[in-house]
Amino acid sequence: MMDPEVSLLLHCATWRGLRQSHVQVEVSERYNRQTDAALQRHIEEVWTARASKEPWLFDGAKFRLHSFQAALPAAQRSSSFQNGDSTTNRHASAPLLTLRVGLTSYKDYLGTNWSLRAAELRRRGEAELGSSQALLAQPLGVGGVVCTGDGQVVFIRRSQEVAEAGGKLDLPGGHPEPKVVCERLGGAKVDVNLLEKRPEAVVAELFSSICAEVRDEVNIPLSSLGEPLLMGVALNHTSAGRPSAEFYISCSLSSDEVRELYWKGGAEANESTDIVFLSRAETLQLDRRSPLWLELCPSAKGAVMLFQTVKPEHS
Repeated sequence: MMDPEVSLLLHCATWRGLRQSHVQVEVSERYNRQTDAALQRHIEEVWTARASKEPWLFDGAKFRLHSFQAALPAAQRSSSFQNGDSTTNRHASAPLLTLRVGLTSYKDYLGTNWSLRAAELRRRGEAELGSSQALLAQPLGVGGVVCTGDGQVVFIRRSQEVAEAGGKLDLPGGHPEPKVVCERLGGAKVDVNLLEKRPEAVVAELFSSICAEVRDEVNIPLSSLGEPLLMGVALNHTSAGRPSAEFYISCSLSSDEVRELYWKGGAEANESTDIVFLSRAETLQLDRRSPLWLELCPSAKGAVMLFQTVKPEHS
């Protein structure tokens, strides 16, 4: 299924999703965004203008997805992503997927991926640096297809107050946080050297962050969530190909129980206005001809496409 708003960078259909033990990260400053003085001035101008209108904005550190290496058949990956490569050994020992990440920030995201100059930056990156993503922030997001005990997939209606895709249907999601990792490791601030030494802590944050988002946005307790399975990575082309790791998470609660918890309100209840359920079977059949497809924000489309491709097994 093709949709101009989203595409799949990587899917894990061979294994019906990957567990945390089969994923590793390589953290390095080499994987940070490229830049120059003119671009930095542009980023500062964009940030100053936005912050004056929205003084609550916070420039937090984010992980930047640079590339990946996977023990996947070549047909299962996009050839357009910089330095993505794979082997053909389906029986490779763990880990099966390596994500190469650097650091970026929300300010850099607004000044590159979300900038009016994003298309120009992609062209420059391709022409001057051999990659359309080289000058972009590319912050790695997370999203989750949560399936209840009675076979219903959880969607939420985004508030009109959120920065992107207000009013659209979405899945729970957010970002893994470098600050959280460093604090857990005893660091007082975000330190790339600390992250380089403890990459397993970054993987743990990648997997735990999506469960925390489900808890905070839907009010489902962590004890009711199964182990997340990584389905793959989708690219949001409404924000210049921003990547998001999409997970499948089983939930032991029924849809009625989840609905009741949602309306009691979680820590981030203000980010959505309604909860919607679609059966697993209906979600697997969603396509561009479905009226509901038009209501989905790009990140949800990417997650649904991965769900349909990977068809993760109940865990």
